[in-house]
Amino acid sequence: MRNSPLLATASAVALLVGLPAVAQVAAPTQPGNVATPTPAPVQPDAAEPAPRPRQPRPARKPADQVGEGETGLVELTDALLEPPPPPIEYPEHARRDPRLAGRLDPAHLGLGAYPWRGASGAFLATLMRRMDAPIASRWAHMALRNALLARVPAPRNVDPVNWTAERASLLLRMGEADAARMLIAGVDVDRFSPRMFQVAVQSALANADPAALCPLQEGIERVEPNMVQIVDAMFDALAGEPESAAAKIDAARRRGRICGIDLELAQKVVGAGSNTGRAVTIEWEPVDRLDAWRFGLATATGMIFPERLIEAASPQLRAWQAAAPLLAPADRLESAEIATGLGVFSSQSLMDLHALVYDGTGPDELPETEAWQVRTAFVGDSLEARLAAMRRIWGAAEEPLQREAARALLGRAATLVQPDAELQGDAPNLIASMMAAGFDRAAGRWGGAVGQMDDEQSDVAWAMLAVGAPDGSPVDLSGSRLTAFISRDSSEGRKRSALLVAGLAGLGRLDAESAGRLSGRYGLRLGHRSSWTRLIDQAASLGQSGTVLVMTGTGLQAPAMADIPPAHLYHAIAALKRTGQDFTARMIAAEALAGT
Repeated sequence: MRNSPLLATASAVALLVGLPAVAQVAAPTQPGNVATPTPAPVQPDAAEPAPRPRQPRPARKPADQVGEGETGLVELTDALLEPPPPPIEYPEHARRDPRLAGRLDPAHLGLGAYPWRGASGAFLATLMRRMDAPIASRWAHMALRNALLARVPAPRNVDPVNWTAERASLLLRMGEADAARMLIAGVDVDRFSPRMFQVAVQSALANADPAALCPLQEGIERVEPNMVQIVDAMFDALAGEPESAAAKIDAARRRGRICGIDLELAQKVVGAGSNTGRAVTIEWEPVDRLDAWRFGLATATGMIFPERLIEAASPQLRAWQAAAPLLAPADRLESAEIATGLGVFSSQSLMDLHALVYDGTGPDELPETEAWQVRTAFVGDSLEARLAAMRRIWGAAEEPLQREAARALLGRAATLVQPDAELQGDAPNLIASMMAAGFDRAAGRWGGAVGQMDDEQSDVAWAMLAVGAPDGSPVDLSGSRLTAFISRDSSEGRKRSALLVAGLAGLGRLDAESAGRLSGRYGLRLGHRSSWTRLIDQAASLGQSGTVLVMTGTGLQAPAMADIPPAHLYHAIAALKRTGQDFTARMIAAEALAGT
């Protein structure tokens, strides 16, 4: 019996109405769509899943019985009844071994093949978690960062994923957002632990990259449940689904778990997506502090913080801002100086930023900028013009981190000044700049000229060369010169002398007996012992170069090098020297003398 037209039409409408529900169940998961559940990842050693049995298809009408409007409907129904393809499995060669997460070759860093060499990973992870970063020494910061980025097997007694998470977490607290992101990228997301999810969220915010939160949704639901709906909304906006994003933001506002400036910043990120039609004006007046969430979302949309907030921010957050690519070079310059003082930026990176500011400044305004002074320090018409520019830059630095950044910035320019005893007034800053930038051989050439200067004028310069210059430099290391330095030292408690003796003894340029005698005669207290000194000495005796760097970081936790106990400096330098890290040891010792 033929179906009536009314019955056929009703059947078609019913089928069409049911299509969205069928599609939602049967359609394969689309990568990148946060609204669709992602299949559980298959472990590399999992057995190949058995193929699903094909479902029987309904009997088709003969072609001469199918109406023109029903043809496409039948084909669509057949497509929906096809089983979804099996989940994509990564080939074994594409998997990253979490035990080897890292980017740098330890041999090129002078750490040896096994920098942890039998150390307990649980013990090291605890030390790193408790480290109060940033640390006082710029050179210790750089050496520790490189060790944390080394591609070496994880130490014993620690889960390799959590080990990588602790390394990345310490890097973030040191201001090293890019380095932390590189470490996290070395571990496949389906192997993340809860601790790794927490650190990965912080890394995405520190790098001002909200899109990096999207692959972390499953973990965010476990470790930061209040963020889930907000992250989903931002991802929908970035994926071109403004209606869904707006609905989720409105739902989050009703729930009230994230509110105020934090919700407004998320809405601003959503508004940056295509066709959202939502413009948000951020009011910073009620805000009293910056945190990772506020920094990450605001910087991702190119916002500049009020001066009162950014000046009160931690040095680590300032270092994150210095590396934010969406901000103009001039807006990042002050933070870049702090990042350079910490050791996050190299002297060349800061110089490059000044070059960008120089290129973007009008000719009439250039002479008033520091970028102009930097250029003059390199290519001034005369030696006096170059030195005058350097003096302005050195003199403008008020805070310890800014002073260290100014020294590093002018390190290469200082190498262009020939050693001359007539420059005894500028010699300390010139030598400190060369040491800050790592030009130890160029600094060592000043040994002869410093020996011809007046004793009181040359003391600071000579002390830096005594510990920082490489072996074979023309530097007077006699006992009489050292005694004369100590007798003229006017620093409180002869702190400068204690640091000098500690550096010389740690480097082996002063024997232990002489160091002990001087320490007792002048009350330098170099013989102080503690659990920290015993641990770092033991790590050095076992050849654990990486452990020595972690211990050095814990021993140099202070606002500035002037606050470091001389005994800590002695044991840190001796341990670095013993594990083949002579250059780092000399630069830390010179940095300590330059900062007191």
